[in-house]
Formats: sequence, C-alpha cells, structure tokens
Amino acid sequence: MRNILLPILFLCMAVAPSFAQKEAGRLDSIIPTRGLAIAAPSVQGLPLFLKFIEEELAPAHFNLLILRVDWNYSYASHPELKDPDPLTLADVRKISAVCKKYGIRIAPQINLLGHQSWAKTTYALLREYPEFDETPHVNTENYTGWPNPDGLYCKSYCPLHPGVHKVVFELIDELTVAFETDLFHAGMDEVFYIGDDKCPRCSGRDKAELFAGEVATLRNHLALAGKRLMIWGDRLIDGKTTGIGAWEASMNNTYRAIDMIPKDVFICDWHYERPDQTAVYFAMKGFDVATCPWRRPEVALAQLNDMMRFRRNATPQMTPHFQGIIETVWSGADGFLKNYYDPATYTQAVSDAVTLKKLMEAYKQMPY
Repeated sequence: MRNILLPILFLCMAVAPSFAQKEAGRLDSIIPTRGLAIAAPSVQGLPLFLKFIEEELAPAHFNLLILRVDWNYSYASHPELKDPDPLTLADVRKISAVCKKYGIRIAPQINLLGHQSWAKTTYALLREYPEFDETPHVNTENYTGWPNPDGLYCKSYCPLHPGVHKVVFELIDELTVAFETDLFHAGMDEVFYIGDDKCPRCSGRDKAELFAGEVATLRNHLALAGKRLMIWGDRLIDGKTTGIGAWEASMNNTYRAIDMIPKDVFICDWHYERPDQTAVYFAMKGFDVATCPWRRPEVALAQLNDMMRFRRNATPQMTPHFQGIIETVWSGADGFLKNYYDPATYTQAVSDAVTLKKLMEAYKQMPY
C-alpha cells in the first residue's frame, strides 16, 4: 500500500500549485503588475543587484523589472555603441536566471527617439552616428541648464532618417534575446525635439504623426517576433488641457498620437508630484496602463489605492487595462542600492528607497 501511495503523493505535489503560486494568483487579481524600473547595475554592482532581486523584490511579490540598459551592454551587433566595462551576455543571463526563478518578467530598455543626450554629453547613438541627429545645429557642449536659447533638454534622433532603424532594430533584437524576454521598453519620454523646422526630413510635418509613426515602427518590429512594446506615457497627454504641463505631459502637440498608435502598446504613466489619474484616460483609449511613482511615498500609496479602486469599480471590459504600479528609480542602480541597504542614507521623507519600501510593505500586507 505504501508503494502505491507514494507515487500518488508525489504526483499531487507536482501538479498542485504551491502556496506561493496561490498567493501570487490572488495578489494578481488585486494588482496584476508590481514593477520596478531602474538602471542596469555596473559589472561591479551585479552581485548586490542579484541579491536585491532574490532577497527583496521576490519576497515583496514584484513581478516586473524594467532595466535601463542603454549602452551598458557589450553589443556584438554594434560594439562601437557600448560603454566602457559594460555588462556581458553572461552577466545579463545571471539577471535573467534569478528573475525566471521568481517569476519576474524583464523589460530591457534603450531610450529611443528622445534622451539621446544629457546636459553637455551626447550619448553613444548620436556620437557614433551624428547623421541621425534631429538637431545637428544644436551643440550639446553649449548647454547652460534649462531653459536655454536652443530649447535643449535632451537630443532626439530623427525618426525619418533612412538608416536609423537598421541600427535600432539590431540593438533591440540583441538585447531581448540576451535577456530571454518578450518585452522591450523604448522610453520615448520628454521628447521636446521632434519635427524640427531645420530638419530636412521632418520640417513641417505633424509632430503627432511623427511620434505615432515611430511608436508604430518599433511596435511592429517587435510584434513580428512575438514581443511587446512598452513606453512612457507623457507624450500622449495634453499638457495644456489637463494643466499637467510640459514634463509629465505634452505641450508640442504629440498628444494626438494616442489615437494613432496600436492598442497593444503598454503605457507606463508616470506622475511624481501628484497622483494624477490619467490611467483612466489611457484605459478608456484601450491601452493597458501602469501608474509609475518615484520618490514621494504618500503619492505612490495614493496611486496604488487609485489603481486598486479603478480595478474594483471598472466594467469587465475596462478592468484588465488597469494593470498596476511600476516604481521608478532615476539614480544609478549601484548608488540606489547603497541607499536602500543603509538606513542612514534614506531617512529623508522624499526618497525613492523609502517609496519602494512602502510599496513592498503594502504588497506584503494585501489580503489574499
């Protein structure tokens, strides 16, 4: 009898969901996406980053990690674009392995279209391919802070340059394969340079159509491989009508692109100072959306409560679009983890480390 029962017992153990799986299933019905967007670590910071995923994110039920990789990877397709001492394929596979172990999906990010420079520094894509520059007449070395006579915040590449997508697609393909994922985040936030009057290709064109065209181009390339595009949502919000302004929304008319882009693009809707409820707008337009806080715990918790309320009160058609919360970190991963693990450095009320810990506590305390 014992010999008969043991195989049956082992079979039941194999097919029955674990407590953790049951727990995650119930939590998923309350808040499906529990994410963190952060820069990829340095090679030296990788061991601590892996520890952070395993001992902090996983026990707090996080299930999405957006990693700003940009040029911190040893690209085989375009080695000219990699940073000094970048992450290797072996490094990236370590991140992928620990995330797979705990059911955390990865969306590697390269800032596309906008954010091709910062202050006086031009980043790798435009540094190595200056012909892609939307505004070659603007010299980043003349940057004097914001505002400035050139209207320079960050450079953009020209979405209509005939050579830009060959390079961009090769980077996307290599990075998604390296991370073994079907998600990719293209950034696309705070695009101030688009359809510039001096651009020989874009001058006079509708900025909303240009923005929508680039979103669709990236989305279509990913969709051919069964992969999904994620972007920040600020350029799709009317900054004037809402009063949200030029940073968390658009004042250069790109907002009309919301009616021109594919509905399967995942929108990361960031608001940092107030819990603006634009997730409802994106959901009503048919998009899956997650609200993205930063360093104000009270704002993040209000946004979490809003998202749960939206899901509870929405129609069956709308509920799936309200996906959840993605906490954002805008310092380097190494510096952030130093703050995270050293309480003396994050005791201030306004802190991304404090905010992340508050969200972790909230997820752990949710009813199952």
